[in-house]
Amino acid sequence: MRTKIIAGNWKMNKTPAEAAALAQALVAEIGAVSGVERVVVPPFVALAVVAPELAGSGIGLGAQNLHWADSGAYTGEVSAPMLKGLCQYVVIGHSERRQYFGETDESVNKKTKAALAHGLTPIVCVGETLAQYEAGETGAVVSSQVRAAYAGIEAVDALKTVVAYEPVWAIGTGRAATPEGANAVIAEHIRAVIAGLYGAEAAAALRIQYGGSVTAANAAELLAQPDIDGALVGGASLKAADFGVIVRAAA
Repeated sequence: MRTKIIAGNWKMNKTPAEAAALAQALVAEIGAVSGVERVVVPPFVALAVVAPELAGSGIGLGAQNLHWADSGAYTGEVSAPMLKGLCQYVVIGHSERRQYFGETDESVNKKTKAALAHGLTPIVCVGETLAQYEAGETGAVVSSQVRAAYAGIEAVDALKTVVAYEPVWAIGTGRAATPEGANAVIAEHIRAVIAGLYGAEAAAALRIQYGGSVTAANAAELLAQPDIDGALVGGASLKAADFGVIVRAAA
């Protein structure tokens, strides 16, 4: 059975001091929960202050992005070697990065390879826009994004990743995909694609999250689906009590 993973993406929220305080509250809330992998993903400027707050709690730490180059003239960017030793996970290709900052399937692939090369666990995000969803293009879009993200990556490394299915139309809108709908996309257009690339055994082992307006109210129903192995949580992860409900639903 795949261990579920719940990651809280704080996005561009919390100063370092506020992030440290939230980390303390989360340790108190979910530090003792077992049977589920827990990760928090604060802004870059808060990583160094959140890390000691999480030490010994079993709660992992992730970054929200990285650059594919190890170093160079890329003002404002952060590389995998800079993150290595500071955090264990990195979110790659989040829909907001694709929508606002020009993230492409090619850059997602390059960043995923860079993260793997430096021992970070990539949380690779895929998902369709509202226009694509309404046009009935979900399957084609998501399948294409998965193939592009894993191009040139061997099975042994693919199994070190996590995939997050994030329908763009559901992020921050309060309009979550139905549990059955999200599960179908994950089963038919992510896990099936992974099976085609790496075989059925690898596809069965890969953990695939759902992200998109996951709340304390709908988490249990989403996480009960057989192909949903966790959640990438946005706004609800900024409230320790709400995030605690989601984590315990997974556990």
